[in-house]
Amino acid sequence: MSKYTEKDLQLQLKPYSQNGFVAFFQKIWRGWLSAWYGFADKHPKLANIIYMVFFFIVFSEGVTIFQFLVMTFLPYAFESMWTQPFVWPAVALPWKDAAGNALNYAIFNEPVKFLDTAEKVYLASTADLVAQYQAAGYTLQSSGLGNFIAFEIAVFLAQCINFPLQRNITYRSHGNPWYQAMWYFIGWVLVSIFTNAVWGIINPILLWWNWNDVVIGLLKTVLTGGVSMVIFFFVFLVIFPDNNKVARKAKAKYEKLVAAKAPAAKIAKAEKAYKAAQDKADRSNSEKEYHQALTQANSKALKYFATVKEAAAAEEATKAAAAQLEAARKAELPVNKLAKKVAELAEAQKKEEELKARISHNFEAACDAIDVKEEKTRVYTEVMQRLGLQVK
Repeated sequence: MSKYTEKDLQLQLKPYSQNGFVAFFQKIWRGWLSAWYGFADKHPKLANIIYMVFFFIVFSEGVTIFQFLVMTFLPYAFESMWTQPFVWPAVALPWKDAAGNALNYAIFNEPVKFLDTAEKVYLASTADLVAQYQAAGYTLQSSGLGNFIAFEIAVFLAQCINFPLQRNITYRSHGNPWYQAMWYFIGWVLVSIFTNAVWGIINPILLWWNWNDVVIGLLKTVLTGGVSMVIFFFVFLVIFPDNNKVARKAKAKYEKLVAAKAPAAKIAKAEKAYKAAQDKADRSNSEKEYHQALTQANSKALKYFATVKEAAAAEEATKAAAAQLEAARKAELPVNKLAKKVAELAEAQKKEEELKARISHNFEAACDAIDVKEEKTRVYTEVMQRLGLQVK
């Protein structure tokens, strides 16, 4: 006999919002979490990879959208700088685009852009050309140093959002945030320079060949956005290393020094590093398992009560089918119609029996989930208290 009652299972349920719209999505989300954690239990390594890739892409694309929205308006804050070309290093190339503009190789390439009355584009990479096009009465467009500054601010703000999301959710890191932020910033600068340097070679060639602006824009997005995103995925693996792998390496190093009878100071230092790495791994693992156990206890309890409800409905359906069969017999319906009613009753009885049998199974599954939750809660609480951290 189980030590739990239906009341205990009821306590595992997280109440849904009173708002029907919100409650609808809560049900979807909790159902998804339950299925996901079930998959993660069976395939932990694959689930971890899927988890990281999914959230990495979602957050990366999300901040890209944010960046796009910022760039829709921010350049106008620097409109006074649109007339200052920012092309560096301005290495002249022996080509011109379809409009006759001289092309340059540049890592940072923000010439001043003008349009004439026929919507023909003119790019000015020098102050003299800017003055010439202004004198001709051409219309100034968002470009130049002002556009460059706005773009860099937008990208920087996007990274300020991306960094904590990737650190805390995608990679679940507990390392030094300032140290990690420093390396993230360095990585961002280097990757940006690299992708811009590559684009500085490709873009003039495409303009010389007079490729369509839409195609050029698409290729630029793939290169500067897509390629940098792929690079950053592996950069993040270095900045936010897996806590368990770090702990295993630190332990192996410590044990190697002990076996080699290294100096006491060196062994003590390695032991300290190993314990610190193990603490981070313990915290990460206990947090993950604790939250997973909470969701599973809620999900299993929900499943039990849903089955009870379905079984009650099935019992009513069986009674209705039996009443219909009895009425058909009294009405002396043809044999074929009576046979149909008999089949319907048999089907209803079968469904009722299956659901009632499932009630017991689902009750035990919910009780097991509560046991796991209590154990994971105990471990999580002990780890957090040992590390002097607040239990959430």
